[in-house]
Amino acid sequence: MSTDSARSRPILHIDWTRCDGRGVCVELLPELLNRDDWGYPVATILPTGNRSNVPISPALEDAAVEAVALCPRLALSLLNREASP
Repeated sequence: MSTDSARSRPILHIDWTRCDGRGVCVELLPELLNRDDWGYPVATILPTGNRSNVPISPALEDAAVEAVALCPRLALSLLNREASP
């Protein structure tokens, strides 16, 4: 049961070709993202080792949806864990 629920949790995907480091996502998800020296978002914890796909905890799903909607460069999207590379 817990495996299925973990698989269905969304992943925040960062499209680095679109991101220009404005920091809106970092402001909305400070528990999940920090800024690097150039202002780009970096995950505070990378359990998968993939810096483009950051797992979202259930408590942060609403903030992640808001970050995707407000990203000025459309560099963020939410993926299902099953669909991520």
